[in-house]
Amino acid sequence: MGEDSWGGQFDAGWLSYLDYITRAAPELASSEPLQGVMLVARSAGPWWPFDNVVVLTERPSALHRDQQGRLHHPQGPALAYPDGWGVWAWHGARVPRDVIERPEAISVQRIRNEPNTARRRVLLERYGHHRYLRDAGAERLHTDQTGTLWRCELRDDEPLVMVEVRNSTPEPDGTRASYWLRVPPTVRTAQEAVAWTFGLDQGEYQPTAQT
Repeated sequence: MGEDSWGGQFDAGWLSYLDYITRAAPELASSEPLQGVMLVARSAGPWWPFDNVVVLTERPSALHRDQQGRLHHPQGPALAYPDGWGVWAWHGARVPRDVIERPEAISVQRIRNEPNTARRRVLLERYGHHRYLRDAGAERLHTDQTGTLWRCELRDDEPLVMVEVRNSTPEPDGTRASYWLRVPPTVRTAQEAVAWTFGLDQGEYQPTAQT
């Protein structure tokens, strides 16, 4: 194996196939010369053999992914090792530990100062888009019978634009719940924004009643 070689648990696929052939048809193949490599695959993570030293790593003690297979965990490390080292990630974006475990500590100023666009988007999601619009002093672009359109500029990224709509059906206590929907930054009116959420243009969206 060369200096760039590595395997461990990642060699398990072809090694298990060889082991099966050895057991099912020993006259065709033998896994005996690879018993050491098979032992490493059973018990270790990636490893790198050099001329006079071998680097072995432990297997992760925890591994969490989202439905797309990206590292993700909403409460703790997405990837953790027995010695305490870990990776905190949100849908594939690696972030500092406190973003996952202490989202209440995220501030508007921290979001504004974050230079990394992908990480800033995570901060926004953890903080809450509509909460950020409120706390960051978003501009009210338009209000009509369908709702209110809000916009906030983001550094090196497209603006955050959301339409605030209110449920026409009152809650048991008489209040009306508000809902916030993110829309493209190109929309200019609340009605256009609501229409977009239904896959319609502003002219096509003409509801006779709201529920």
